[in-house]
Amino acid sequence: MSATSEQRRAWDGPAVFSFGFRPFFLGGAVWAALAMLMWIGLLTGRITVPTAFDPISWHAHEFLFGYLGAVIAGFMMTAVPNWTGRMPIVGWPLVGLFAVWIIGRLAVGCSQMIPSVVVALADLGFLILLAGAMAREVIAGKNWRNLIVVSLLGVFILANGIFHWEAARGGVAAHGYGLRLGVGTAIVLIAVIGGRIVPSFTRNWLAKQGAKRLPVPPMQPLDRIAILGLVAALLLWIIWPFAWTTSVALLVAGTLHLIRLSRWCGLHTGREPLVLVLHVAYLFIPLGALTQGVAGLWPNMMIGAPALHIWMAGAAGLMTLAVMTRATLGHTGQPLTANTATLALYLCLLAAVVLRVAAGFLPIWSASLHAISGLCWIAAFGGFGLVYGPLLLRRTASAG
Repeated sequence: MSATSEQRRAWDGPAVFSFGFRPFFLGGAVWAALAMLMWIGLLTGRITVPTAFDPISWHAHEFLFGYLGAVIAGFMMTAVPNWTGRMPIVGWPLVGLFAVWIIGRLAVGCSQMIPSVVVALADLGFLILLAGAMAREVIAGKNWRNLIVVSLLGVFILANGIFHWEAARGGVAAHGYGLRLGVGTAIVLIAVIGGRIVPSFTRNWLAKQGAKRLPVPPMQPLDRIAILGLVAALLLWIIWPFAWTTSVALLVAGTLHLIRLSRWCGLHTGREPLVLVLHVAYLFIPLGALTQGVAGLWPNMMIGAPALHIWMAGAAGLMTLAVMTRATLGHTGQPLTANTATLALYLCLLAAVVLRVAAGFLPIWSASLHAISGLCWIAAFGGFGLVYGPLLLRRTASAG
């Protein structure tokens, strides 16, 4: 840790490039807000984007592989040095990696003017470089238990490649294998990493409160069964999304993860939104699985698009916002508690999810609900930039 601190102090450039979470959390949040603003403009016909992707595919891609890719990078570049005890990537290498991520966003957004192969390489280059750097650190540090996280990043890259291939063939990639593989990989990542941090952070907070009941330790037999069940159900969903066997598997997986979540004492964390939000975000994993299962078996009761947004906007969106706020506070020396502004960010994102799901059931009001949901999303991530941006941009005396 002292060597890590010395390396950061040796960087005399902008503070935002002194640790991996800083540029990618801030850049990812700004892009999440800006891309949603552009999406609202596309829906209303006020703007056009010179992308070769159809509008729905561009929207889905830029959340899943653009925004989420940035947050995964910020998390892994912060967590892997802690896992391995090795140096973090800071300074000019970090500047270069962040620039490659920006190039990917520009390439996809301007892909009408660029050959599809060049667009794919420009976009995939960021995740490939990230995966290579993280694999090197995990292997060099002999931190074998976390190879699964790097392996999932490799699957995420494959999903992005398939997405580009499907788009280049003229199909609606948002309805294809690449999107489902990417969403499935993201959900498994949340289940694996969330299964470590949610009970751990909850235990720490409850112990300080003198609580007698504490969460069950991570990765008990039930946790392994739940994760394996989720992986199996998601594989079926990726390959045969409308099969009845897939729906049954999703219902089973959703039930198992509800049970898993119930063992983490989330109902006792209401006094600290910074902890409670982790439980609420994880809840969207079983809710998404259950609603996907219902949509497959009883399509008249539930349609697939709202169910998919429970996973994408709910599980992925809220969990990443929860992790970004907590990590930023912790690594910039702030108290680990949610103030009023942070609570407002969480509530805005929850409103965005609820309104987006409701739009699928209220077709008469869908246009208005889509717009209001998008504005709530912009408020959540734009608000993160306003509230947490100053912490990410300035130097602190803490470890981060």
